Amino acid sequence: MPVESLTDEQAAAYAAYRGALPRTELERFFFVDDTDRELIESKRRAHNRLGFAAQLTTARYLGVFLDDPAEVPPEVVGYPAEQLDIGDPPVLKAYGERENTRLEHVRELRRVLEYREFTEAEGELREWVDARAWTTGEGPKALFDAAVGWLRERRVLLPGVTTLTRLVASVREAANQRLWDTCTGCSGWGSRRCWTPC
Repeated sequence: MPVESLTDEQAAAYAAYRGALPRTELERFFFVDDTDRELIESKRRAHNRLGFAAQLTTARYLGVFLDDPAEVPPEVVGYPAEQLDIGDPPVLKAYGERENTRLEHVRELRRVLEYREFTEAEGELREWVDARAWTTGEGPKALFDAAVGWLRERRVLLPGVTTLTRLVASVREAANQRLWDTCTGCSGWGSRRCWTPC
């Protein structure tokens, strides 16, 4: 399943903001609770607090940390800024001036929020996609979306789109081959040896 097998919408939406977010999603993913606030308030300058908040909430929403949090949509910056009493959300542009700050924040968030790298969960994901492909017969696009959901639910940082599409494709192909082998090795539908529709 090369990336081309995804719809343009799927590929563009992967690990990226797409258009304005509804208020319900802002409230669900971008609300700053007391635990978040404690982490954020430990940062001295307004742009670092807002940048940290943008990283935290984006990881929660998209499953990735940003190389440039200044690229998030205005409402995504404005919602936490309002909660943190940061009256000038464009101050976020200063967050990227010191690369080490961003990297330190990502390391801290990975540790505190217990996010895992994709390589740490790849084997588990392969098993899950295999079981789902075997039992549901879903196509590659549906399996891809389900895999993204699985990763986000388990706080696994999303890999590149090509990496995930190749994993889904190879696992689905292996499941299909196993089904084919099962069918061709049986005596026909309904026989004692094969209860799979061949």
